[in-house]
Amino acid sequence: MSEKPDTNFEEIVRRDGRYPPEAFVFLRDGLNRAAGQIHGEQAKDEGPHHVTGRQLCRALRDEAVERWGLLAGTVLGRWNIRATIDFGNMVYLLIENDLMRKTEEDSLEDFRDVYDFDKAFGSDEIFEGDN
Repeated sequence: MSEKPDTNFEEIVRRDGRYPPEAFVFLRDGLNRAAGQIHGEQAKDEGPHHVTGRQLCRALRDEAVERWGLLAGTVLGRWNIRATIDFGNMVYLLIENDLMRKTEEDSLEDFRDVYDFDKAFGSDEIFEGDN
């Protein structure tokens, strides 16, 4: 996430009100994880690298399970994150405020129904269509 000089991240998040600042820190960590998985670990040090909405959602799932185990769904729920579209809403809030970028092919719909939260955080389900 890049920051526009006169943009106040905390003000944007507070004004929007759907998700707490901690959720956006988690989003950033998941984005770093996805970039590392897709572009190699050196990508983290080289600056921004594009990942798709699906790739980001999968990385966020892995990050949540690694951090919180069986409590992952509970933690995300406390942050008002109850479906993969919530990750998209967060990303697009940052895009709309010039804190992230997207390509012409990217869409909020890329985040819709990537996986079912109950299944993803309740078991070791394998993602369908993980290509």
